[in-house]
Amino acid sequence: MAAPSSAAARPKLSSEERKVLLSTLAGTSIEWYDFFIYAQAASLVLAPLFFAPVGETSPGLATIISLATIGISFLFRPLGAIVAGRYGDKLGRKKMLVFTLVTMGGATALIGLLPTYTDIGLAAPIALMSLRIVQGFSAGGEWGGAALMSVEHAPLNRRGLFGAYPQIGVPIGLILATGVLWLMTTMTTSEQFEAWGWRVPFLLSVLLVGLGYVIRRSVEESPVFKEMLERRKESSAPLRDLFRRNAREVLLTALVFVANNAAGYLVIAYFISYGTAELGLPRPSVLLATVFASFGWLVFTLYGGALSDRIGRVRTFQVGYAFVFVWMVPMFLLIDIGNIVVFALAIFVLTFGLGLSYGPMSAMYAELFPVSVRYSGVSIGYALGAILGGAFAPTIAELLMQSTGWSGSVGLYIMVLCVVSFAGVTAIKEPKGADLGLPRRP
Repeated sequence: MAAPSSAAARPKLSSEERKVLLSTLAGTSIEWYDFFIYAQAASLVLAPLFFAPVGETSPGLATIISLATIGISFLFRPLGAIVAGRYGDKLGRKKMLVFTLVTMGGATALIGLLPTYTDIGLAAPIALMSLRIVQGFSAGGEWGGAALMSVEHAPLNRRGLFGAYPQIGVPIGLILATGVLWLMTTMTTSEQFEAWGWRVPFLLSVLLVGLGYVIRRSVEESPVFKEMLERRKESSAPLRDLFRRNAREVLLTALVFVANNAAGYLVIAYFISYGTAELGLPRPSVLLATVFASFGWLVFTLYGGALSDRIGRVRTFQVGYAFVFVWMVPMFLLIDIGNIVVFALAIFVLTFGLGLSYGPMSAMYAELFPVSVRYSGVSIGYALGAILGGAFAPTIAELLMQSTGWSGSVGLYIMVLCVVSFAGVTAIKEPKGADLGLPRRP
């Protein structure tokens, strides 16, 4: 008898599974749109608007300060992870996902309404950083809930693929953010963009959040969490239990994310600033190059999740980080040619390694933690990794460039982080196929 085809052997998605994938994808895409709009605006326009006195005497320092405000929000992601993790493990993944979405959208819209330094003086950068902190708090709680909703609904042999859906919210959010900024820069003059055009992408968040809210409200709670509710007494665990029993897993998940997040924020923010300020490339062209690279990141992230269902989470991560390590120096050599086509292709190739070291993350993190502390564990590990990796990566990259005058120094910095993350993932025993439910009753 002929073997069944792969399509026939693979069961069709149920209506609820499709709804879950749409919900996690839409929600994370909108959340990361909000988060990345700030990162890109910081690299393009926020320095002269909110740090004017510094910019008048030292434009380079003003750019460093503006990029540093990207990282400030990361310091508050663990707090968001703790709060969302605690209540996500207690009240459910769905409620916290709705909460983080609305919180992020509100902060983003308010940034679009802020007066600048010229209008209200020192209060302007203080208000800007305060709202960025709110964004960081929300981002800290968002990822864990979205990852668990997708993985806990997934068939055993497709957790990697299901878990990749919230992951591709990053490149989709980046495509949306960069695309809107590109549209505004092409539709306005430089003066108009600085005067009001930069505000439009922030204010658009209101419409996107409304759409995401409707989608997320329609999704059922995770089946694993429903089981936990039925057996609350034997499964409810305080946060201290996470660090008493799973401190090693928290540390390893943080280390695994470091290099991916740092390299990712070069794509998200630093290359835009470097391409326009250092290489003199046209701003709209650099933004389009980022959009092009983001499509590669999307495709390779989905591929990475699916590949991990076949060869394992650990091996997929290892391949991804090895590729990023090898590509760093050649990439900067190509970027420094100053040709926009070569610039775009160099960043696009990087996203192959980024995708393989990001796609399997949801599934692997979920499989490492017991259900009672899973939301807390994956969220805190992810948030700590983001602090150590991407929080100040654009700032560090800019400092390295200004101090050495050699772009390869940025590549070496990422290569060191790749070694750290490669070691972290290698220390993990392959978790693929772990039981995500509660321990069986005797």
